[in-house]
Amino acid sequence: AVQLVESGGGSVQAGGSLRLSCAASGAAVSRSHMGWFRQAPGKEREGVAAIDISGGTTYYADSVKGRFTISQDNAKSTMYLQMNSLKLEDTAMYYCAAKTYGGVWSDPAYYIGWGQGTQVTVSS
Repeated sequence: AVQLVESGGGSVQAGGSLRLSCAASGAAVSRSHMGWFRQAPGKEREGVAAIDISGGTTYYADSVKGRFTISQDNAKSTMYLQMNSLKLEDTAMYYCAAKTYGGVWSDPAYYIGWGQGTQVTVSS
């Protein structure tokens, strides 16, 4: 199974930036995309962004388009999420995950491996 470890979370003021990293290791598994999800207290887990591992096509939730950028370094087996112009509503636990083939990028049911999460807190 693939192991995923997130890092880079923290506390930042509104308008600030953070860069999350997700390092993958372990046995190779068939996956088509890597994605970032977030979950705020009392809310469902939602897809933030995803990237096609082979082609590099990216996908974003409407709420983060133009502010967040997902990228990958396949040589390092690492994925990144650059978050700019952070808003209070971006506060959540952020998870990286590996997606199997099929389904839509934002559906967590199609993700077969999850990290333990990294907290992002945006304050005014």
